[in-house]
Amino acid sequence: MELLKTHVKTKNLVKHCLAAEAVMRALAREFNEDEEKWGLAGLLHDLDYDYTKDKPEEHGLKTLEILKNEDVPEDVLNAILAHCEKKTPETLMEKALYAVDPTTGFIVAAALIRPEKKLDVIDVDFLLRRFKEKAFAKGASREQMKTCENFGLSLEKFLEISLEAMKTIASELGL
Repeated sequence: MELLKTHVKTKNLVKHCLAAEAVMRALAREFNEDEEKWGLAGLLHDLDYDYTKDKPEEHGLKTLEILKNEDVPEDVLNAILAHCEKKTPETLMEKALYAVDPTTGFIVAAALIRPEKKLDVIDVDFLLRRFKEKAFAKGASREQMKTCENFGLSLEKFLEISLEAMKTIASELGL
């Protein structure tokens, strides 16, 4: 969290990282993986975004530079590289983070179009209907989200896990 507070100045980006952490932890539980490692990958995956938003070719690489003197496991670093296409996602954690990254923004957008602006009022059916609307949350790559199928989850199950995870931290997300 200290690294996040030091390097990420945009409030919404901090929320995105917290959402990614929550979803990655939930996926780790689903697959009986190391929840701490997976959560760390989600939390730190956009650590450099404020520095690299205008230089996408450096995104991820700058994060590794920032983390070089920290005790971050290599598989977490690889997941960070894979989420921004600096390496092909190969491991389960890498594939998961790649799919999670656009999904959190998609779910936030779905909450924000409701009058209540709360995650509690959204369900998976609502998300699946929005998923089919090309104009909705255009920045959230549907192809990238659908890569959940590459690690054994249907889109429906993946969205369910993601939504439920984000609901657990709804107050931190302001939703």
